[in-house]
Amino acid sequence: MDNNIIWSKVMLNKKKIFNAVLTVLFLALIFVPSAKALMLEGLMKIGFMAPETSTINASGSKPRDLSGIRFTDGKGNTVDLGDLKGKVVFLNFWATWCPPCIAEMPAINKLHEKFKNDGSVVFILVDADGDLKKSQVFMDRKKFGLPVYAVASEIPEQLFKGSLPTTVVFDKSGRVAYNEIGAADYSNQKFIAFIDKLKTTK
Repeated sequence: MDNNIIWSKVMLNKKKIFNAVLTVLFLALIFVPSAKALMLEGLMKIGFMAPETSTINASGSKPRDLSGIRFTDGKGNTVDLGDLKGKVVFLNFWATWCPPCIAEMPAINKLHEKFKNDGSVVFILVDADGDLKKSQVFMDRKKFGLPVYAVASEIPEQLFKGSLPTTVVFDKSGRVAYNEIGAADYSNQKFIAFIDKLKTTK
């Protein structure tokens, strides 16, 4: 057989294999949440998806009365946002089936590790699944120390419109300093500096 024909067949087979691999990867990104989450997490690690710090509002909005906005943990303990005045609050709405939520969780865990012994910063990871036990199993499996809560009251639409993930940060006076829909790398140094600034802002 002519060498050119053999070479053409080899190249054609390689092209078919390459196309098949691309198709499988594409389908995995569409239908396998963990694959999509892994890709998004990879993008975060190389510098993409940093929080948009230029839109952060450290003191411009009016203080809110957060009383009555409540969340409950797996042990039945309830936290009321109104009782957290004087603290910076990092509030994140997420679900185990949400790839962007899963992608940003390692970064949120790093942020939590940075401030977990700081009594002036509180983290509330809100299970939007309606299955607190499942969410806690996820955290335990990943060895994340993030505190998981269920919704225990009405949540104002200004804070959470239903899109996941949604992250809201309140300053010590109860003002919304940051409100963002979509995954972001919250272990980003600019965001850490932002939290540090809120700790000292009255």
